[in-house]
Amino acid sequence: MNAKKPARKPATVVADDSEDRQGRLKKLGGSQSDRWNNVLANQAANALWVKNSSPEERDKQLSATVAALIGIAPKDELEGMMAAQLVAAHNASMECYRRAMIGEQSLEGRRENLAQANKLSRTYATLLEALNRHRGKGQQKVTVEHVHVHAGGQAVVGMVVPPPDQPGGGEGVNSEEQPHAKQIAYAPKSALPCPYTSRADMPVARDGERALPDARRKVAGRAHGQ
Repeated sequence: MNAKKPARKPATVVADDSEDRQGRLKKLGGSQSDRWNNVLANQAANALWVKNSSPEERDKQLSATVAALIGIAPKDELEGMMAAQLVAAHNASMECYRRAMIGEQSLEGRRENLAQANKLSRTYATLLEALNRHRGKGQQKVTVEHVHVHAGGQAVVGMVVPPPDQPGGGEGVNSEEQPHAKQIAYAPKSALPCPYTSRADMPVARDGERALPDARRKVAGRAHGQ
């Protein structure tokens, strides 16, 4: 009879370990959990191509990978994952470019390596764009909540292009022609002074007799009766 194997005890996972959440390696993975940061750094290091490297070169590559993660400076776990993938995509694309430059290979092999390098470079650019968008560098948004315009003032919200005759001006599209530009202008003017203080002093047009000019006049050079 076969002996029964002892039942495996269920693994206990501590979600919030005070000893783990020290943040000593947060510069690597952006997390407060040092275990996460350590795992992420190892994942990025294992993506290196160190098969033909000497132990000294391998140590330099590992140190460079850690320095790259610190240089990217992830602020949270999402940025840490994107940072590790950026390093991996860069290393893989450079390895494909290196293999494409080997002379002892067929044209098909060279073409395949360049195609893979091109895909990896596109992936790298997509990851970098996602990281910048996550950090809020992709777009800039300005929100105007309150605009106070006092008497005699003027407020403009939008792009203002100075006229060509002013310093800094030039040919361009006016702010009114911008599709998303909005302008708020309010410049009250003081009332013009009136010489008449009351309604009684104001002149009123009325009917009267006026002398009409004589329509008949003498024309030189004409005889009487013509």
